[in-house]
Amino acid sequence: MLRNLIFAIFLCLHCVIAWSFADEERDWGVAPSRDIRQPPYSAPTPTAVPGAKLVSTKDLQAMLGALPTPVLVDVASGDGHLTLQGAYWLPGAGRGSHYFDPLQAQLAGYLEQLSKGEKNRPLVFFCVNAQCWLSYNASLRAAALGYVRVFWYRGGIEAWREAGLPLARVTLSSTASPGTTSSGQ
Repeated sequence: MLRNLIFAIFLCLHCVIAWSFADEERDWGVAPSRDIRQPPYSAPTPTAVPGAKLVSTKDLQAMLGALPTPVLVDVASGDGHLTLQGAYWLPGAGRGSHYFDPLQAQLAGYLEQLSKGEKNRPLVFFCVNAQCWLSYNASLRAAALGYVRVFWYRGGIEAWREAGLPLARVTLSSTASPGTTSSGQ
């Protein structure tokens, strides 16, 4: 009887753990902040972001199957990489020093275009993994611009890949509109 109970608990824990990918739910004990994080951008992140809601891989899958469909915004750096299928790539959107820098104004224009001017359109920001502050910063910036449905996909591309979900390549030469690239919407 006790052996069966222990086995059942083990199976339940395994099922719960199986829904978490690439440290997306790991708590490093980092406190959330409303300040734009400065370099280094690759370091443990908080488990919450002011003005936005944290979403897991499972949550994001559900959001993508519902209406309105969220705008996926990849803010990873580089010349190109694999990203979530249908995402827009805004490299550099998570950099900058404060909410009044030129990047904030540039991001305002891009988000206006991507959201079609709808401040309540769901926006999901992500980066490479749970140790990337760029998506955290971009989420803060979007909330400061008045977007009310801002989501931070903390696990990012690594969690999506680990879950076996579809990825698409983005490059700087595949420009969808000024400053953005799309991964095949």
